[in-house]
Amino acid sequence: MLAERRQTNELMDAADLPPATYDAVLRSLARVNTITMAARPTFAFLERALAHRNDFSLLDVGFGHGDMLRRIAEWGRRKGKSMRLVGVDLNPRSEDAARAATNSWSPITFVTGDYAELAGQGWDCIVSSLVAHHMTHEQLVAFLRFMEAEARAGWLVNDLHRHVLAYYGYPVLARLMACHPIVRQDGQTSIARSYRPDEWPPILAEAGVAGASIKRVFPFRLCVTKVR
Repeated sequence: MLAERRQTNELMDAADLPPATYDAVLRSLARVNTITMAARPTFAFLERALAHRNDFSLLDVGFGHGDMLRRIAEWGRRKGKSMRLVGVDLNPRSEDAARAATNSWSPITFVTGDYAELAGQGWDCIVSSLVAHHMTHEQLVAFLRFMEAEARAGWLVNDLHRHVLAYYGYPVLARLMACHPIVRQDGQTSIARSYRPDEWPPILAEAGVAGASIKRVFPFRLCVTKVR
């Protein structure tokens, strides 16, 4: 069943999904991210990429509810770093939901639009979480090329690992967490749409990326990083 990536669309990506439902889905996903320690590989990447920088700029592509950016802001404050954090998302409903969940004094700016429009702004780091599996092959290759060209300190793709245990185990976790019904269904679809470690090298080669690291991270995360 999981030998090849599934191409099925996810319910949360539907253009006619009501804003209130979309917000509830994002909040439910944020809870799942917390329980599954989604921020852990992002922090590990930042520790390496920004070890010798007291100030930094970071672009988060596909920020969703903004929970990863809020965690990064907390990390930066603990480290005493000065930050410029920007999130960009194609869905305008994401900006509304993320703003509502973020303190006004936070160093985070949320933008609706295409990440490509933010080229040339001197990003130190570019990150994404649970975004790569939503992209077509062509979109992913273009995204990798963008990050390779624009991220001065490094970049991170923090995504799911297409694995049979994750696929069949997720519904149990989703029920225990009383996740939103769309999150329950989309979770399995997301896992089926994600990549396996041996599928990344040819994609990176096509994008012209050398020296990237492909690492499995518990539980069932697959992260691709480049630290300069």
